Amino acid sequence: MTQTLLRQFLDMLAAERRATENTLQAYRRDLDDFAAFLARSDRHFTNASPANVVAYMRGLGDAGLAPASRARRLSAVRQLYKFLLSEGVVTEDPTYGYAGPRKGRSLPKTLSVAEVDRLIETARARIEGANGRDRVRALRLYALLEMLYATGMRVSELVTLPRSVLAGDGRVLTIKGKGGRERLVPLNRAAREALTRYLDVGYEDGVARMLRTKYLFASRGAEGHLTRQRLAQELKQLAEDAGLDPQRVSPHVLRHAFASHLLDRGADLRSVQQLLGHADISTTQIYTHVLEERLKQVVFERHPLAVRGDRN
Repeated sequence: MTQTLLRQFLDMLAAERRATENTLQAYRRDLDDFAAFLARSDRHFTNASPANVVAYMRGLGDAGLAPASRARRLSAVRQLYKFLLSEGVVTEDPTYGYAGPRKGRSLPKTLSVAEVDRLIETARARIEGANGRDRVRALRLYALLEMLYATGMRVSELVTLPRSVLAGDGRVLTIKGKGGRERLVPLNRAAREALTRYLDVGYEDGVARMLRTKYLFASRGAEGHLTRQRLAQELKQLAEDAGLDPQRVSPHVLRHAFASHLLDRGADLRSVQQLLGHADISTTQIYTHVLEERLKQVVFERHPLAVRGDRN
């Protein structure tokens, strides 16, 4: 019964909300955990009580799960019961009235312009002198890095780009984001040139690497394209080579850098929202807090009063 209801819920998310496979897997993990907790008390989705929900959330807190992770678990359970109510499977929502954990405002991690430049220069330097497959990998990483910083694309959007995306104007890509929503993503000259170098190498000196798949960043793996996990690993190694802390560098951090640097140079919030593919501008507004914190730091470190110790 439990697995049947969970499968029906996930099918609804996929069909009606166009949830991605990663999203569906995250829901399944969270709800499997909740189901296992209920089973230990001989309960299941259809007869869980508010007390069960409270006990579950308290247990997550006692286990040291972060407030944000607990809030995500609660959200998954809420969505499940919203579905079960609509289907007439249950008559009451056991999560109703439960406030859940408070989440502190977490500012996105980012990099300075100088740090991004170091990454790009290090990636470009790797190409020189490289041959064969090493040269292909170096060109691929360089193209991916330039495109990440030039567009702010989600890593899942970037690594799954189809070759057909190049059919139109090479200066603007049409990509599908969350929920299947399409948006236009402009490419600057540096990104276009890096991408062209990467694509052209497949036809140089007989290098057999241009796999005939539908993906732009092809791979020999089962997916047919470079995975986001592999790209994250390559970026961390690049960070080490560039003398940066690898823990501070990831595809998502470069997305944050793209947005923060645009706003820092006067871009309006609505434009950044469209470029990032955010459905709600409140999601984009977090980057304004990054700028506020940076301005505070400048004042605290540079203002004469701050230097004399008056930081109030």
